[in-house]
Amino acid sequence: MMCTTDAAITPFLYDEAPDFTARSTHGDISLSAFRGRWVLLFSHPSDFTPVCTSELIAFARQAEKFAALNCQLLALSIDGLYSHLAWLNSIKVNFNIDIPFPLIEDPSMDIARAFGMLPRHSHSSGTVRGTFLIDPEGIIRAISWYPITTGRSVLEHLRQLEAIQLSHNAPFYTPAEWQPGDDMIVPPPRTIEGARARLADTSAPDWYYKTQKGKSHE
Repeated sequence: MMCTTDAAITPFLYDEAPDFTARSTHGDISLSAFRGRWVLLFSHPSDFTPVCTSELIAFARQAEKFAALNCQLLALSIDGLYSHLAWLNSIKVNFNIDIPFPLIEDPSMDIARAFGMLPRHSHSSGTVRGTFLIDPEGIIRAISWYPITTGRSVLEHLRQLEAIQLSHNAPFYTPAEWQPGDDMIVPPPRTIEGARARLADTSAPDWYYKTQKGKSHE
């Protein structure tokens, strides 16, 4: 496994995602090879854990929806490749689910450290429960963390992807609980002239809040 970013520097929103090359259940892969596509990278502290197993299954069931949004799913676990292969085979045998996306190994935990998922000198993988949405230019657009006791909401990650893609491609924001097709927020004006013009707009409750009819993301 090779990681090209200093693990002492924790990436944050709007930073470039640390590149890496590593073995996976789909062969050797590099994060930079997915430039031009969205990437959802989600991590696990070990294989054969019940919460993580449920998450792999849930992501697999929604994989076609992510693919339709030009988003590559990448799972990561700190265990080695052969453990990964055994885990995916167990899921196939016991749940009749094929995992269609790569599961990356990280036994040195270098990738986990590069993404700030555990302290630099930590020997425990318990906090390797991060999810990173990376845009086609390789920039981190969303980060979320889940404790080992709590499974991720795959539908929320889908919703978040569509919301961020909408704002990435058009000058709109999305309100709380937004779903594709809901009204969008028009960004507030940044000048006093713009604010006064918005005040004259009877369709807006106030100068800083105006919505526009939305449509499903394409």
